[in-house]
Amino acid sequence: MKYLLLIYSNPVSWEHPLFLRDPRFLAMPEEERAELARRSEALHREITESGELITVEALADPVNTRSVQVHDGVPATTDGPFVESKEQMAGYLVVDCETPERANEIASRIPDAHFATVEVRPIMNLPNQKI
Repeated sequence: MKYLLLIYSNPVSWEHPLFLRDPRFLAMPEEERAELARRSEALHREITESGELITVEALADPVNTRSVQVHDGVPATTDGPFVESKEQMAGYLVVDCETPERANEIASRIPDAHFATVEVRPIMNLPNQKI
């Protein structure tokens, strides 16, 4: 089954990978920062080699986001993400895993999960869907 792993973060320091600029990461001892970065690279290599990684994308700064809604047939566009929250969606991975537990395990190993939120959402398989 495919899963969408949504990474949320505070857009204050919006450069990717986000965890490298998080103040909590920067406050860690150098050895711990190096280990977390190493584990991030190892996870990416692991899920690439296993075929579980379908795609990974980093999103641009939320300041560039537009939200569109249609009211009475008229499109209305506003600046910024629609959600009213401190954290914004920063990027995502699509993985194909045997179990939801494996998807959760991968999400927990994404370094940003130490400093923000990674949401795991199953992707529906619709009839005639080509993915």
